[in-house]
Amino acid sequence: MATRTFNSLTEQEILALTITLEEDDARTYADLAEGLKGNYPASAEVFAGMRLEEIGHRNRLHALYTKRFGEHVPLLRREDIRGFVKRKPVWMMKPLGLDTVRRQAAVMEMETHRFYQQAAAKAQDPGIRELLAELAEDERAHSLRAEELESQQLQPDVRLEEDHVRHRLFVMQVVQPGLAGLMDGSVSTLAPVFAAAFATHSSHDAFLVGMAASVGAGISMGFAEALSDDGNLTGRGQPWMRGVICGLMTTLGGIGHTVPYLIPDFRTATAVAVIIVAAELAAISYIRKKYMDTPFLAAAFQVIVGGLLVFLTGILIGSS
Repeated sequence: MATRTFNSLTEQEILALTITLEEDDARTYADLAEGLKGNYPASAEVFAGMRLEEIGHRNRLHALYTKRFGEHVPLLRREDIRGFVKRKPVWMMKPLGLDTVRRQAAVMEMETHRFYQQAAAKAQDPGIRELLAELAEDERAHSLRAEELESQQLQPDVRLEEDHVRHRLFVMQVVQPGLAGLMDGSVSTLAPVFAAAFATHSSHDAFLVGMAASVGAGISMGFAEALSDDGNLTGRGQPWMRGVICGLMTTLGGIGHTVPYLIPDFRTATAVAVIIVAAELAAISYIRKKYMDTPFLAAAFQVIVGGLLVFLTGILIGSS
């Protein structure tokens, strides 16, 4: 699907987009409040209040838009603009845990806060610029309120805001691109490495194919990650840095089960490679559990099934 860059938007389009963003955020907070009210009624009330504030933001933006540009508001959505973080719908996170909800709300508000800062800097109309700057501060207050939920409900001591921000940025800027690369490198190179191994029964040939596949996949994934998002709105950091991380982890994921083929004996090399593949898939499952809120068994099942299918494909093709 074709997308627009933020810098290509006019003031009218920016205001139209902000109206849609506030409507989406209000709906998300309503879903979060509904999902929490059974176990965390006090926290549900906080999100219900944040929903009302988002509706107020939407009404202020709509009033300014109609005054400035007329009644018709074109439909611009977050998915139409390059650079927004893809959000998981609330219904996919059920049953809701307070920690998961807090992280979702904090990241959501941080992204919106950055968007309003960028939009205010771009706006030429003083009235539009002033309102966007005010809303940026309101969204920052929402982010702090979401942070307070964890300190009030989950921990005896209040954590500093900077610690939470640092952790979120680390996940977005390092863990996510690194994990994507590690998964791609570990899984996608299985087929060519083991196909070459079983087709030739030569450790040397398998090693050359594995190195070529690993380095090639690393270059491809690195460029894809670097070109996917400039980081201005999402806070995901410099695109070249994410590209380097993703590319290196992709190469590392493929090299892990390629290096054993430096062992001259084909059978021994293959046995060691299989053990390393198992260790790689287990490491991916652990990282997904630790940083991406995925249950370990679910993460292991997804990764191992996919890896096993690719592994068997390589063996079948190489043995045919």
